[in-house]
Amino acid sequence: MIPDEFQSFFVLIVIFLIFYFIYRDLLRPSVSFLFAVLTFLVTGVLTYQEVLTGFSNDKIASIIILILISAGLRKNYNIELVFDKIFKSARTYRAFLFRMMAQVAVISSLINNAPVVALMTPYVFNWGKINNVAPSKLLIPLSFATIMGGMITVIGTSTTLLLNGFLSENNLVEIQSLDLLILGASVTVTGILFLGLVGHRLLPNYVDVIEKFRRNAREYLVETHLTKNSNLVDKSIIEAGLRNLNGVYLVEIIRNDELISPVSPEEIIRHQDKLIFAGNTNNIVDLINSDKGLTLPSNTDSEYPSSEIEVTECVISNSSSLIGKMVRNTDFRNRYDAAVVAIHRDGEKMSGKIGDTILKSGDLLLLYTGTNFKERVDLYRDLFIISSQRKAVKPTAKKYIALAVMVALIALLYFFGEISLFPVTLIIYGTMIGFGMVTIRDIKREIDLNLVAILVFSLAIGLAILKTNAGNLLANAFIGVLEPFGMVAILLGLVLVTNILTSLVGNAGAISISFPLALSITQNLNTDGMPFYLAIAFAASATFLTPISYQTNLIIYGPGGYTFKDFFRIGLPVTILYLTIAMAGIIFLYREILIN
Repeated sequence: MIPDEFQSFFVLIVIFLIFYFIYRDLLRPSVSFLFAVLTFLVTGVLTYQEVLTGFSNDKIASIIILILISAGLRKNYNIELVFDKIFKSARTYRAFLFRMMAQVAVISSLINNAPVVALMTPYVFNWGKINNVAPSKLLIPLSFATIMGGMITVIGTSTTLLLNGFLSENNLVEIQSLDLLILGASVTVTGILFLGLVGHRLLPNYVDVIEKFRRNAREYLVETHLTKNSNLVDKSIIEAGLRNLNGVYLVEIIRNDELISPVSPEEIIRHQDKLIFAGNTNNIVDLINSDKGLTLPSNTDSEYPSSEIEVTECVISNSSSLIGKMVRNTDFRNRYDAAVVAIHRDGEKMSGKIGDTILKSGDLLLLYTGTNFKERVDLYRDLFIISSQRKAVKPTAKKYIALAVMVALIALLYFFGEISLFPVTLIIYGTMIGFGMVTIRDIKREIDLNLVAILVFSLAIGLAILKTNAGNLLANAFIGVLEPFGMVAILLGLVLVTNILTSLVGNAGAISISFPLALSITQNLNTDGMPFYLAIAFAASATFLTPISYQTNLIIYGPGGYTFKDFFRIGLPVTILYLTIAMAGIIFLYREILIN
């Protein structure tokens, strides 16, 4: 057991280690949070009753139900048809950019933004291909607009819902819809105008010419084996006709674990050779179906006949169980009814056998998929499908009635703040179940256990900070440095710390650590805490600096061909503008508290 006088220092050390493990990608955030809570439990910092409080928190339950509601909406309503109607007249890049950002911002204020981006990414990507615009010019604005729009309402993002959970646990006044509407709408409109008028110039364009992009959308490394009767065996590269393939070229040969690269035109092909080709998505099937005697690993062609082959592109999610595993150890075929034929990882030249590749979040996979693939993806939630479109959904009359009921309930929640979020979300989801829009199976596959773990354990970590006075320890040091410069300086310092945290550990982790600090500061200063709580909410939601800071950034990271540098280049001015507008609004609205 840790003596009481040392517990605050111990808690701060454990939190520092959380940052370290997450930042160095040594452990997932959910696992890091779990280890931290277990450490606090074993050392006597927390009791098991205190650890379990998060499971009974109505705000966390509301977050989970909102995610289930958004999944039900995607399943039952043809949202893409709405997009088509909205964007039909957008003929130019800028017109499409403004309409797309405005649309997703509004949608993200009402439902979880990750499904919005997952659904919109293929649509935006294809619009770019059709209209000769690089995806890298479109996908970051898509992600950023959803992040901004989420701060227009209390239910738009897990950040405000989690923060209200903390406020409720401490018997404090919660953030209301009107508190966010003015500030959230201001930062959203300003951010969209900046990206549409100026910021788009900072977005990368990874094509020399647009026509080249249209012909060669994305290049992969593809591993192939020789069939038993391949006519390439014992022929040189030139004799085998592998020097002038259409859209595909031979990069290297793996022979008995020896890498041959570059490959000489006179190199003789042996029966056990593995040939690694670089090619684009339009030529993968042609290569395998040619008469050259090539096949994909594990007899892919025999399990997926050429007449039934469907090529699908997917991004590995940031909570995927595939992260850190070799492809050959994932049991990919049995798990997803699909075969990995190529991997694209921007910023890193991939080499060697596909099966020996260790998967990372954001990797773009080219798959040959079977008939059960999409169902398996929905079940395991490890992948975001990018290149395949969902089947058109035709809502029935009763589903329109259900939608009307849900909209009415949301309106009641929004305009009458005394209505609690949890019962309303529960009623809405109960309405969907009653109308047959969702099933028990849908609930099982849509619940993200990693997110649930972060939300629940973050409350326990926050409680440990409060219980041991670790927050007071930091708050006193914080105030000691900034108090001579006034309360506004303390507010801005807290915002800076929170924003740095959210870039490293995500918005849930940032809020769980910043809230106790903000609470301790306001208690020590004996002042109204609302401006400080609003400030950390906006700072934790400003997840623009890195692709790993928020799930929507990770979804578009691979398809856009982005690097960390790209996010920082556009994310820094967006973050500065976003926080400047938000803080200016907070200081103005609460000037009597903040300005002595």
